[in-house]
Amino acid sequence: MSRASERGAVAVEFAILAPVLVMLLLGIMEFGRAYDAQASLSAAARESVRVMAVSNDISAARTAAKSTAVSLHPGLADGNIAFKNLDTGTTTCAPGNRMTITISYNLTTMTGIAGPFAMTGKGSMLCGG
Repeated sequence: MSRASERGAVAVEFAILAPVLVMLLLGIMEFGRAYDAQASLSAAARESVRVMAVSNDISAARTAAKSTAVSLHPGLADGNIAFKNLDTGTTTCAPGNRMTITISYNLTTMTGIAGPFAMTGKGSMLCGG
């Protein structure tokens, strides 16, 4: 076999495998970004409910969530954060009651091939702690 035909075979093999390798790389990047976003949402919900349980201040709890989830782009808005007292159904945190904060977020993908993906982070804590 001559060297010219071997070069052609290598080029054909590369042309077949290159898109697969690029898609694999992009998939790894997207998965990593989604994993980071979910971790940020969980941490933001946990920190927000902690602030709410201690201070009973919705504004401070929203600020805590936004400050914790700084890796999200676009960042969290007030409408992404929902407060609910599990015992009374209100948004106030009376001592001895259970408060839950749910953060909803739509994650857009870098490539635009799939998505957006709806993600949530949830935190619960006993008020007055």
